[in-house]
Amino acid sequence: MPVERPAVPLWLRHALRAQAGPVPWSAMARGAAAVLPLLAAVLAGAPTAGVPAAIGALFAGINDRPGSRRTAVAAIGVPAVAGACGLLAGTLVGAGVPRDLEAWLLPVFLGLLGLFAGAISATGATASACGTQVLIAAVIGAGMDLPEPAWLRGLSYLTGAAWPLLLRRLVPGPRRRGPAPYRLDGEHAALAAVYERTAALLAAAGDPAAAARRTALTAALDHAQDVLARTRSGPRASRAERGLHARYGAAAALAEAATALAWTGEPVPGRAVRGAERLAAAARTGSPCGPLPAPPRTAPGLRALDDALLRAAEAFDDAAPPTAPARAPAGAASAPPARARATAGSREPGNRWRPSSWGVRGPAGSGDAGGGPAAGTARRPGTPSPVTSGRRDGGTDGPRDRAPSPGTRGTAGPRGRTGGAQALVEAVAAVARRAAGAAGREYGVRVGLCCAVSAALALVLGQQHWYWLPATAVFLVKPDLGPLASRAVCRALGTVVGAVLCAGLLATGPGPEALTATVAVCGALVPFATRHFAAQTAVVTVLVLCLVALAGEPPATGERVVQSLLACATVLVVGHLPLPGRHGNAVRHRLDVAGDAAGRYLDHVLTSPGDRAGRRVLRREAYRAAAAAQTAAGLSAAELPSIARHSAGAQHIASGLTGLLDSITACAVEADDRAAPVSRGDADHFGARLAELTRAT
Repeated sequence: MPVERPAVPLWLRHALRAQAGPVPWSAMARGAAAVLPLLAAVLAGAPTAGVPAAIGALFAGINDRPGSRRTAVAAIGVPAVAGACGLLAGTLVGAGVPRDLEAWLLPVFLGLLGLFAGAISATGATASACGTQVLIAAVIGAGMDLPEPAWLRGLSYLTGAAWPLLLRRLVPGPRRRGPAPYRLDGEHAALAAVYERTAALLAAAGDPAAAARRTALTAALDHAQDVLARTRSGPRASRAERGLHARYGAAAALAEAATALAWTGEPVPGRAVRGAERLAAAARTGSPCGPLPAPPRTAPGLRALDDALLRAAEAFDDAAPPTAPARAPAGAASAPPARARATAGSREPGNRWRPSSWGVRGPAGSGDAGGGPAAGTARRPGTPSPVTSGRRDGGTDGPRDRAPSPGTRGTAGPRGRTGGAQALVEAVAAVARRAAGAAGREYGVRVGLCCAVSAALALVLGQQHWYWLPATAVFLVKPDLGPLASRAVCRALGTVVGAVLCAGLLATGPGPEALTATVAVCGALVPFATRHFAAQTAVVTVLVLCLVALAGEPPATGERVVQSLLACATVLVVGHLPLPGRHGNAVRHRLDVAGDAAGRYLDHVLTSPGDRAGRRVLRREAYRAAAAAQTAAGLSAAELPSIARHSAGAQHIASGLTGLLDSITACAVEADDRAAPVSRGDADHFGARLAELTRAT
């Protein structure tokens, strides 16, 4: 009889799993070039002045994630400023504390700073990077013995982080194609990913893989929303930026139709999938999409998909940057523009192409047997659409039906900017409220305890590089790096491997030039190594030990291993302490936010069936919150049982909320098709299901 193998614990499975994705060649090149401030200091005969610059460049490489050039300012620049402030504060406090009181006062200072930084870190990704850098930089400033004054250390740290940020902002990426400006290549890539995930979801409609692909589509929409929120909108926007917002609005409508089809299990013809793929290729290069194949209009979801493809064709046709027409041979007629080619009704064998980017669609539910559009008519911009003329609200294809851009603020509360000091005050107040909440207090207490206990332990043991232990503990306690046990295992393994590699290098007696070259290699590997915590730890260990050698201190590979293992033990003990109050606040907060967003979305679908723009804003917020809840619940479930039990059942609730959103979306699409509100029976069912899920939290 077959022998049952014991199940692998979730925390161990997480430790063995690495993130997939393309090799970030551009980020790796920037990581290698980031060594230039350190190289300049070495050539000037002051290598210690370049050590803070190398640390700032290291954090810049860790935070150099895929995205737009504008988002890099917040992802790299803001945490760098926080880190420079932490380095300045740590240096001043370390210099002002008497030697005989270090073991008492420094842990208190770092513990209080950890309490504040941890609470802030629980409010978002950028805040988490800021909290981590300010705390680690303060630890390094208090413990690293460098001859430079505090202000020069902070300036060197900022210089090291600003150089790769400047490269990210100004240097074009490799293998650029199409007429899109290089400064918007990140936005075009994010938008293309949305269309690619939509095509993948359409291809999987009616297949068990549809759920995973819908999750991937939600992640792509979240990323595109964040990226485009940094672009200008309204009168100040350029033509290229207006085109990006229009194409994002079209992508939101297409994603809604694809979600409805995936929920109902309605098969999607291959030609419709190819249409979404053509849109993805056009979005990546900023070129027109040309004529698109139209699906049969035989079901509500397919009719919504057809209308969404029409809208996307209009967005790509109107927003495409002008290009110089190719010269036609003598005596030959010039090729018609994209809209004229679409009107001409281009065809390929086996495909029915969209006859016109302005062609009329019949009233919802009408059309010929094959679902084709009405022939012989044309719709001009600004005229009522037969799709919406039968609605009870009398809506048209005007601004009411246009999805708002990610960078605008609407009544439904989309993520965006209001501009000026008021927006800054509102953002700071929101961060303060979240930091003072239950999740912020719980995480802040754990970070403060870990930092204070590890610093006191290192100072009591009399370690020369005592700051390594609390700095390692701060890295380990970050919850966005995976389950606590998984982080500890990966940290221990990566530190041992990195220390062995660096010990072999230092045994050869390298000079400053060789050490600087090693730092450059490690800087290039950091963006690639971030896909697995053990690999990142190994690279960072080699880099840090080389910086210690450049600072003129003796080799300390063994001490590095010992302090890392002590930090792992400290974080595991503190992380499992039974603190007062209710545990699992971070997961519970995410579930509460997701439940509230789902409630607002459902209420809007039931009470404002004609407001498609507002519905899509609320749908984005609801799916975004549900995805964040699923991620938090999954990480909590992968913890050791003593922690995982506090959020038992959270994954089931998060999955239930996501399924409820899918069913609400499919019902809203069907109600649009019938030009009627959601039925009373469906409304009662949705309300009861939402109440059941929110009570379970």
